Amino acid sequence: MTIPFSALDWRAMSQEERDRGLNNGAAVAGSGDIVDGWGRRSAELRKRYPHHIDLRYGPRERNRIDFLKAGERAPTLLFIHGGYWQMRSKEFFTVMAEGPMAQGINVALIGYTLAPEATLDDIVAEIHAGADFLAKQLPALGAADGGLVVSGWSAGGHLTALALSNPHVRAGVAISGIYDLEPIRLSYLNVKLGLDEAASHRNSPMQQSGGPLKPLSLVVGSAELPLLRKQTADFAGHRANHGLPVMYEEIPGADHFSIMNEIMSPKGRITALIRQLCDGD
Repeated sequence: MTIPFSALDWRAMSQEERDRGLNNGAAVAGSGDIVDGWGRRSAELRKRYPHHIDLRYGPRERNRIDFLKAGERAPTLLFIHGGYWQMRSKEFFTVMAEGPMAQGINVALIGYTLAPEATLDDIVAEIHAGADFLAKQLPALGAADGGLVVSGWSAGGHLTALALSNPHVRAGVAISGIYDLEPIRLSYLNVKLGLDEAASHRNSPMQQSGGPLKPLSLVVGSAELPLLRKQTADFAGHRANHGLPVMYEEIPGADHFSIMNEIMSPKGRITALIRQLCDGD
């Protein structure tokens, strides 16, 4: 039986309950194998598009962008990987370019320094630096220079929401993201993140009054952990209450990992949303 959102309150939970409610890897059987499969497919895709790999946008080791070109003067999607800001890398997620590229969209995948080596403030700053760098490179790369559409998954969904304030970003698609960091701060995930209350509020889109007046599509799977489904629904309500452009959608039956089939597929729902935003619809 699905728990109604109104009955979910992370404040009333023990830390053990919060930890369990945020642990996507434990919630989805074989999740590690799924991500490993993405990695293998991603390695093959990078071999097919070797010309603009590891473009350096900053001084730290992970400050690199892979640019996969779908066509001349094509629009560009900037994809931000997930891993709760402390795991994985862009190299596991190149396969997410398959759907958008089949629709004639260039895809750039950004790397960023992970916690605890970087604070969340550092990570957000790196995403902005990467967007600035990529936007300036678009003409030389043969891409359309009308601004970036940004998308990201899980922690990347959170970073997508914050990237909307970048002047080079014109729209976003946030997938299964986290928009209020307070439950994160009070969970096992904060051991490496090291958030205090001020940093949590500063980097929580849900805690901001208003936000960028740019289109944002918020997508989550109907079979995801209830606390994370509620994060997406609550943030959609937050944006609507502030008069900001927002679309909320649940992918029927999708969990935190299978939802990514909707961007890997040329006919996937997330691919369609990205196409619409690239077209300015």
